[in-house]
Amino acid sequence: METERKELARPLGGFEVFSLAAGAMISSGLFILPAVIYPYAGPGIVLSYLLASLLILPSVFAKAELTSAMPRSGGTYFYAERSFGTLWGIFTGLANWLSLTLKSAFAIVGLTLFMKLAARTVWGAEIPPWLLDILAVACCAVFGVMNLFSVKSAAWFQNLLVLFLLAVLAGFVLWGSRFVTLARLSPFLPGGWKSVFWTSGFVFISFGGLTSVDNVAEEVRRAGKVLAGAVLAAWAVVSFLYTAVVFTAVGVLDGPVLQNSPMPLSAAADQFAGIAGFVLLTLAAVAAFLTTANGGLLAASRCPMSMSRDHLLPAFISRVHPRFQTPYVSILLTCTFMTVALVALNLEELVKTASTLMILLFILDNASIIVMRESRIQSYRPDFRAPLYPYLQILTILLYCLLLLDMGAVPLSICGVFLLFSAAWYILYARPRSRRESALAHIVQRITDKPLKSATLETELREILLQRDEVSEDRFDKLIRRCPILDLQDAPKADEVFHQIAGLLSARLGLEEERLFRQFLQREQEGSTIIHPGIAVPHVIVEGRGLFDIVLVRAEKGVLFPHSSEPVTAIFALVGSKDERNFHLRALTAVAQIIQHKDFSRRWKEAPNSEGLRNIFLLTERKREHPETS
Repeated sequence: METERKELARPLGGFEVFSLAAGAMISSGLFILPAVIYPYAGPGIVLSYLLASLLILPSVFAKAELTSAMPRSGGTYFYAERSFGTLWGIFTGLANWLSLTLKSAFAIVGLTLFMKLAARTVWGAEIPPWLLDILAVACCAVFGVMNLFSVKSAAWFQNLLVLFLLAVLAGFVLWGSRFVTLARLSPFLPGGWKSVFWTSGFVFISFGGLTSVDNVAEEVRRAGKVLAGAVLAAWAVVSFLYTAVVFTAVGVLDGPVLQNSPMPLSAAADQFAGIAGFVLLTLAAVAAFLTTANGGLLAASRCPMSMSRDHLLPAFISRVHPRFQTPYVSILLTCTFMTVALVALNLEELVKTASTLMILLFILDNASIIVMRESRIQSYRPDFRAPLYPYLQILTILLYCLLLLDMGAVPLSICGVFLLFSAAWYILYARPRSRRESALAHIVQRITDKPLKSATLETELREILLQRDEVSEDRFDKLIRRCPILDLQDAPKADEVFHQIAGLLSARLGLEEERLFRQFLQREQEGSTIIHPGIAVPHVIVEGRGLFDIVLVRAEKGVLFPHSSEPVTAIFALVGSKDERNFHLRALTAVAQIIQHKDFSRRWKEAPNSEGLRNIFLLTERKREHPETS
């Protein structure tokens, strides 16, 4: 059972998605971190950034596939809940929300500290701590108000900042590369390859924001086609800039200067462009922190809303403002927690925990692909498919597990407690309210051959696909949605099947069952209704007005028809009155288009239940009639 879904606005296009993804990555990981990790790997940190970008790529692929198949708010929460079930959904949803919210709060803290350093360096002035706290809370409030009133405004602000940020970083590389001294890059690997791999673990988290954009997938126009391309483009652009910018900074600054500078990129710009370069890179850093905080708040606020829709949190959290079409309760909740974190919590320790949770989320993303594909749910149809399945996903999960071990005992212990809390919430609150089956249950059903009690996931994914592809349903679609389906396990004779069909249709159309049965037999005697090997479309005209219906039949062991030696496994029986002759022809055309699809026979055979059979008709691409003419 699902809360009535209030539609969110869809103001986001490809560039907005690119901006959210790119802006969520570029902050302290680029403007502060090089100085922190330089003592461990020296100039080799350039390779650490490159390696970290490659380590995140499998998760980018995973997000792109899952989002193209299920463009719903909540991101990893939605995928994990539908893949593994409610318990893991609760853990993932809360972990996703907590990690994104804390990362956004940390970005605001980074912004205030950067402003403090800049004021001290440029003017020799000190900004008092109380003023920094006020600035941090004010930033949080501004972003909250922007997100409350319009996602489009928040995205527009993000676009401007990202354009400025990318332009400055590109200029830094183009201008600064002329001042690079190769002698500063030697020795390139003072700590060996081990130090490169070790420091790449630090850098890896900096790329984590890239995948948070899937939380707002439901608010993206043509999400199935747009999201994958935009996120991959953001990965390519930012990965190149990360590596090129760090290479330039290392080549411009002497090692001791770089590792002792709290603002390494600004110091490098000051080296070759003077105070103007210093100010420009400092402004770019401010823009980077703002984009990370804004994009993080936008993404994080969708997690509680999505969980509330699924009855895993109180219903009021999923409320959508009728005018602005934004999840205002969830935004206010996220802003409030950010404000508390900024003022009262030890963010540095909490962000380490958030980073650990983020790696766990990446593991679940890759595992979700394996589960969704192996479930063979027919309505799981991503527009983008992650390459090298399943080897890349399995290898990625193993690598991320190694990264988890490097995070330390304290963050892992906190994550364990977090999982226990999720289990308690599941037992006490969510379990009585949630009855969805997971894709994992479909795998179990396929292995044990035990039928599922319902097909809620199959049906839900179907509705998501229809919305994703902006399919305008015609009369034939509406007919298929309510038509009866026979899924026969034995090997009946043709007249037995016609009897069952006549019984169903006579009750629905108010016709005499025996007469309808004889019409089907007579139609078959006049000429075979087998239109393709294994497929028959018996259709008859009946007395009355405004009558039309269809029955879908799958016969697993086949039905022998009078004019065929090959068993028929798919029967589509149509009944219509004379005044419905035009629609009768259109329905026959629709059936013909569906069965001509290259994968029809396989999908018809593999469909797990009657809803799977219905989904084949509803989801197969065909030419649809305009609603007014159908």
